[in-house]
Amino acid sequence: MLVIRRDLVDAMVAHARRDHPDEACGVIAGPEGSDQPERFIPMVNAARSPTFYEFESGDLLRLYRDMAARDEVPVVVYHSHTATEAYPSRTDVSYASEPDAHYVLVSTREPDEHEFRSYRIVDGEVTEEPIEVVESYMFAHTGADDVPDTV
Repeated sequence: MLVIRRDLVDAMVAHARRDHPDEACGVIAGPEGSDQPERFIPMVNAARSPTFYEFESGDLLRLYRDMAARDEVPVVVYHSHTATEAYPSRTDVSYASEPDAHYVLVSTREPDEHEFRSYRIVDGEVTEEPIEVVESYMFAHTGADDVPDTV
C-alpha cells in the first residue's frame, strides 16, 4: 500500500496538468530504509512527448547523487498518461528499474478530472496497490478518528 500525503498527490497532479499534452515525470524521495515519500522532485521529460517519457540522463545522474548525499531513495517514481488510462504501458514496465519504488501514474485524458493509481513493478510483473492519502504521516495507520481518504 502506498501511504502518501495529500500535498504530494496534489503536486503530482498539478505537474501532470502543467505539462499536458506532454507526459510529466518525476520522483518523490524519502529516507533510506523508509517507505515514506517526502521530497517532491519534478523532472523534465526529455522526450517532450504526449506518449512517452524519459528522464534526461544528466538530470537523472544529478538526482541520484543528490539522493545519495541526503541518504534518500526514490520512494515514488511518477509520470502521466495524457490520452490513456493510468496503467503502465509495456515501455513503462520495461523501464521500471526500482523494485522497491511505487510507480504512480496520473491520467490527464479528461480535462476536468484525473485518474491516480499506484503499482509495484518487479521483474516485469505489474501489481496494482491501494493508495491511502493522508494529511500527515503522523495519523497514518493509527485508527485515529481522523480517517484518511483512500484513492
